[in-house]
Amino acid sequence: MANFFQDNRDLMFTLGNLDLRDTVALREENFRFAETVDYAPADPADALDNFRRVLDVVGGICADRIAPRSRQVDEEGPHFENNHVTYHPLTVQNVADLAKAEVSGVMLPYQYGGLNFPVTIYTMMTEMVSRADASLQNLFGLQDIAETICNFGSDEQKAKYLPGFASGEYDGAMDLTEPDYGSDLPGVRLRAYQDANGQWYLNGMKRFITNGCAKVHLVLARSEEGTADARGLSMFICEACPQLVVRRIEHKLGIHGVATCELQFNDVPAQLCGKRKFGLIKYVMSLMNGARVAISAQAVGIGEAAYRAARQYAAEREQFKKSIDNFPAVYEMLSNMKVKLTAARTLLYETTRAVDLRDGYTAAAERGEAVRDQQKYWNNVASTLTPMCKALATESANQIAYDAIQIHGGTGYMHDFDAERFYRDARITNIYEGTTQLQVVAAIGGVLQGHLNKEMDALFAIGYNRRAAELAGMLKSMREALNESVAYINAKRDSSYHDLRARDLVEMTTMVYVGLLMLRNASRDEARMPIAERYILDGVVEVAKRRTKVLSGDMQLIEKKHEIMDY
Repeated sequence: MANFFQDNRDLMFTLGNLDLRDTVALREENFRFAETVDYAPADPADALDNFRRVLDVVGGICADRIAPRSRQVDEEGPHFENNHVTYHPLTVQNVADLAKAEVSGVMLPYQYGGLNFPVTIYTMMTEMVSRADASLQNLFGLQDIAETICNFGSDEQKAKYLPGFASGEYDGAMDLTEPDYGSDLPGVRLRAYQDANGQWYLNGMKRFITNGCAKVHLVLARSEEGTADARGLSMFICEACPQLVVRRIEHKLGIHGVATCELQFNDVPAQLCGKRKFGLIKYVMSLMNGARVAISAQAVGIGEAAYRAARQYAAEREQFKKSIDNFPAVYEMLSNMKVKLTAARTLLYETTRAVDLRDGYTAAAERGEAVRDQQKYWNNVASTLTPMCKALATESANQIAYDAIQIHGGTGYMHDFDAERFYRDARITNIYEGTTQLQVVAAIGGVLQGHLNKEMDALFAIGYNRRAAELAGMLKSMREALNESVAYINAKRDSSYHDLRARDLVEMTTMVYVGLLMLRNASRDEARMPIAERYILDGVVEVAKRRTKVLSGDMQLIEKKHEIMDY
C-alpha cells in the first residue's frame, strides 16, 4: 500500500528533527490532560508517537483513496442547480474517509472531541491532502473556521458548533470577499443590523467564497452605521438557511473539486462572534494568518506532486536511446525543482513552529503565567515568517508546476497526464488569502525591524565543519549585504522607494534565513548537503544582485512609470 507520509523522506526528516518539545508542553498544559483523556499524551515522546501514527493513517488515505479519485473529481466537479450545490460523490467519500479517521478537528481541544494537535502536525496533514487532491484541501483546510470560533466565540457558541466540526458533521466557510472588495477588506459593505429584540441579521453580497454552500459561515459584516473603515466591522456566525442563497458557482481555471460561490444574504439570522468592531482588526486577521499557512502547505503539496510526476516521466521517457533525465537541460530543471521544494518545506515548518509557540505562550499568558516576553517575541517572529512563507511556497509551487509541464513536453499540455492539473491548481495559491505582493507588505515591517535577527544569530552559532563552514561564511556575507540594504532603506526615509524595494528586502531575508535552516538540517543529515549547497550558491548571486538594486537609489522606475507603461 502506498503512503504519502512514509514515502516522503523530507517530511519524515522534518517531523523527526523539528524541536516540538516546548510546543507540545504548552499545548498540553504540561501534560495535565493525560490524567482525564485516554488518548492525550503523557510526555513529548508519547506525543511524537501519536503524531507519527495519525500522519501514517492520513498518508495512507491520501495515497490509496484520495489521489486515485482526483482526476475524475477535477474533470466533473460539483453540480449546481436551483441554487443548490452537490459535491461530486468521490469528494463526499474523501471527506467521509477523513472524518472516519477522526481528523476533522485536528487542533480543537479535547473537550470538544478534537485531537488538540499543534498547527505543525495539522499542516503536515494539509500538505499530504493537497498532494493527493489540491481542491480537497480547500475543504479539509477550513478547520481554521472552527479554530476561530474556539478562540473568540462564546462558551455557548463553542458548545454548539465545535463538537460538530470535530465529528465532521459541520463544514465551514469564511465569507469575506465582496464584488468590489477583495484585498480591501476594510471597505466591506455587507450590512449587519439588529431588530428590537437584539437579534442580528445580515444583508448583502459575498463573492469568491470557498465552500460557500457550507453549513456554518463566519461572515465579516458592517455592524456600525455610518462607518466606512475597519473599525465598523464585526464577525458573525450564521448557518445555511433559505435566506442565504447561493446565486452561482464560479467556473475556475483550477481547484475544480470545491465550489467557489457567490452568496446573497437576505436578512440571514446571525450571531455576533466576539466583540463588536473587532471583526477585521483581530478576528479575521487571525483567521487569515491561519489560512496563509494552510495555503503555503497546499502549495508545497502541489509542488511535491508536480515534482514527482516530472521526475517519473523523465525517468521513463526515452529520446535518442536514453531516458531524458540523463540530459543536462532536464536534470538541471529537476534539481532546481527539488531545491525549491525543499526550501519551501523547510520554511513552512519553521513557520508553523513559530506559530505554535506564539499560540502556546498566548494561551499561557491568558492563564496568568508570566510569559509575556516569550509571547511578544514569538508573535513578532510568526508575523514575519507567515507572509514570507506564503510568498516563497506559492511562488515556488508555480515554478515547479510550470517546469513539470516543460519536462513532459507536449504530453504535459494534455489531460492525459496530471501535470496540467497541477499547473492549474498551483496558480491560485499566490493569489488567494493575499497575493504575493500583499505578503511583501505584511512582511516588510518585521524585516526592517529585525524580528528574525535572534533566530539567525542562533543558527550562525551552530558549529559547522569543512564544506558547511564555507557555506556558513557565504551566508554571513549574504547577511551583511542584507543588513547594509536594510540600513540604507531605513536611512533613506523615502516611502515610495521603500515600497519599490520592499520585495527585494523580503526575498533577501528569505534567502539568508532559509539558507541557514537548510545548512542546519544538512549538518544533521549529510545527504541533504548538496541541496543546501545549491540553494546557498544560488542565493549568493541573487542577494548580491538585489543589494545592488537597493543601494543604487535608482528612482527612475518611479519617476518614469507612466512613460514606461503607456508606451
